Amino acid sequence: MKSLAWFLIGVIGGFVAAHFLNKDPRSHDVLADVDRRIDEFTGILGDAFRAQEARLTAD
Repeated sequence: MKSLAWFLIGVIGGFVAAHFLNKDPRSHDVLADVDRRIDEFTGILGDAFRAQEARLTAD
């Protein structure tokens, strides 16, 4: 139960920090760049998954 409380405190703290960072234009640009990189990474993973799935179903 104690670890769940720390997890929730961390998640809530992260949201609060992101909210304050998003108010500053410079931080907004940094967060947008991080978001772009995450989207790029998940796109690469999705493409690799679909290629692997196509390769496995072709056999």
